[in-house]
Amino acid sequence: MTPEKSNSRKHFEEPQRFLYMIDETIEEIQEMQTHSSSVVAVKATQSLTELLDREYATLDEFERDLERNLGALRRANTSHASLFNAMRAIRVNVVDRSTTVADAKELLSEVITRIVEDVQHGKSRAAEKAVSTFTDGECILTHDFSSTVLATIRQAVNRDISITAYVTEARPRYLGRKTARRLAKIEDVEPSLLVDGAVGEVLPRCDRVVLGMDCIVDNKLYNRIGTLPIVATANALDVPVTVIGAASKIVESEFMFENEYRSSAEVSLEPLEDIRIENPAYDSTAIHLVDQIITDNGIEKVD
Repeated sequence: MTPEKSNSRKHFEEPQRFLYMIDETIEEIQEMQTHSSSVVAVKATQSLTELLDREYATLDEFERDLERNLGALRRANTSHASLFNAMRAIRVNVVDRSTTVADAKELLSEVITRIVEDVQHGKSRAAEKAVSTFTDGECILTHDFSSTVLATIRQAVNRDISITAYVTEARPRYLGRKTARRLAKIEDVEPSLLVDGAVGEVLPRCDRVVLGMDCIVDNKLYNRIGTLPIVATANALDVPVTVIGAASKIVESEFMFENEYRSSAEVSLEPLEDIRIENPAYDSTAIHLVDQIITDNGIEKVD
């Protein structure tokens, strides 16, 4: 076989090895519909450690493979800003930063560790900031499921703060029920579960609405479907709205949110003749309808 043919075969096989390496991770990410975006970002970031065990003839070959992986993982879920931010951070901090494959691999390993730590701890640091805004005996309404809101409530209770919590069920995945069950196990929390269409009945009893976030992009909060009507109703009733989440979920440029449309079977188990079932996962709320955004970077009042 001539050297030219050998090189041609190598370029043909390279994408195949690349596909086999990431297919499983991409499939997992696409199926993680009830997981927080931070969990998805960590999963994708950690999968890139597989590149550290591969052999590369040149630095260009390594960086091409890395960029292909970053692009494919980012496209696996186009609604998660934290995934986008993680993949972008790796590219910015690794590509064109080294002179040898060994140095590039070492740098990639360091960046992966740092990003995973930032994403994982961003939530707990945001919760720590948010606890200072809670008062004993406060009554809140929270929507669907947010691990950051749950972490905040746990920390508040650890500081001898009792909380009454109305939890709204967003959709047939029963994530609101999941939240209510977890709150029921926390001493000094009194949870109630209701459908999100009933918020107008209970919001007058609440001191404020406390929400998590999928992401904030271009002054819009993207969160579980049903967030917009809750926030709009809270505004009409003069009930403050607080949003809590890791700063890694905020994107100021380049990222374009793409909504997920999930299975119609979640809405109706049987086909409905001449009816198209719409099942969007998220909705968009203008940030000016929110009173307060709390991240690991601090507390920001919205004008």
